[in-house]
Amino acid sequence: MKPELDAFWMPFTASRQFKKAPRLLAKSSGMHYWDDKGRQILDGVAGLWCVNAGHARPKIVKAIQEQAAELDFAPPFNMAHPKAFELADKLAKIAPPGMTKVFFTNSGSESVETALKMAIAYHRARGEGTRTRLIGRERGYHGVNFGGISVGGMVGNRKMFGSLLTGVDHIRHTHDLGRNAFTVGQPEHGAELADDLERLVALHDASTIAAVIVEPIAGSTGVLIPPKGYLQRLREICDKHGILLIFDEVITGFGRTGSPFAATTFGVTPDLMTLAKGITNGCVPMGAVLAKQGIHDVFMTGPEHLVEFPHGYTYSSHPLACAAGLATLETYADDGLLTRASELQGYFGEAVHALKGLPNVIDIRNFGLVGAVELTPRAGEPGKRAFDIFLDCWDKGVMLRVTGDTVAISPPLIIERAQIDQIVDTLRGAIQRAA
Repeated sequence: MKPELDAFWMPFTASRQFKKAPRLLAKSSGMHYWDDKGRQILDGVAGLWCVNAGHARPKIVKAIQEQAAELDFAPPFNMAHPKAFELADKLAKIAPPGMTKVFFTNSGSESVETALKMAIAYHRARGEGTRTRLIGRERGYHGVNFGGISVGGMVGNRKMFGSLLTGVDHIRHTHDLGRNAFTVGQPEHGAELADDLERLVALHDASTIAAVIVEPIAGSTGVLIPPKGYLQRLREICDKHGILLIFDEVITGFGRTGSPFAATTFGVTPDLMTLAKGITNGCVPMGAVLAKQGIHDVFMTGPEHLVEFPHGYTYSSHPLACAAGLATLETYADDGLLTRASELQGYFGEAVHALKGLPNVIDIRNFGLVGAVELTPRAGEPGKRAFDIFLDCWDKGVMLRVTGDTVAISPPLIIERAQIDQIVDTLRGAIQRAA
């Protein structure tokens, strides 16, 4: 290992393997990265599910540069700056109907913590302080803070950190290889899995449950597409029992599903929605929570000189992040990127599903411009087959993402058909070599 690599304790990384053979990114533009040796790498995962408009977009770069020179920081507590209000207004205008309030954070993890706190505090403010229980879903991913991993359902992210938050339970996941393997788009089977929420209502009583949080498409666990009618049924059950529904759209937001948000695509409006990643095209850390007007208004009581919702971060609505966010939304609009996935999803789906029949491929899933190829694990080496495929693709000039024994594809929305072909052809060869 090179001595200069020693100090950095890397996040979510097989650190010892990485430092023996580092994969260092030195430059980016459009659909590509270049490594530290000048080799071009096609970005098949939009950085980390976030660079939806492609890399180094001129308007975003210019906005960040100019903002740093004009106003580098503004305190967000009892103070503000104009671009925070401008960005909130523009986000509200593309949000699902009724989601008119925007609370800024710095990441998806912080957005989740904020939404969970909002849900519990909302019920308390309206006189139902017994509603403190939070319901997540098996295989869900909601960031890495204590609230997020508590409602999350990925065992590898939970097992090292003790008992986590109390008062949390989980509904079943929707992955069903037996009935839904190799489905193109939304699976036909599984809407009834939403009824598992009724089981938890019967166990805990609705009067104790504050909120249910799910990803419309469960991304980090391996791109699990919601069965037809599932999200609608979940909305109905929440309404029946007075439970808030939170959508985690950190991955699905900003055009990934062919609409600004998956809530719009699937026709289901949550009460709270968490955002990050694509909000600034990954250029400056930022997150947000969208809330329905009625949730916000419950807090607006008491003396006007007192804080209504005692929560926030030093860098909430940071000027550079807001400038990047405004330029990102403008870039999305200029290029029609918030709906482009709907135009390409047919071609993308056919290309990805052409991998069916390759050795060890047991499922392929897709929706919009996100897809996954699930593989049979090697005996005694879970995750090793997919990791070897990831390294093989990197060596061949394509960057993908692996989770367990699933390879995920989630390219920038500016991708062209020839680049879809390159990703799939490279993945095909790697799967065959890993057999």
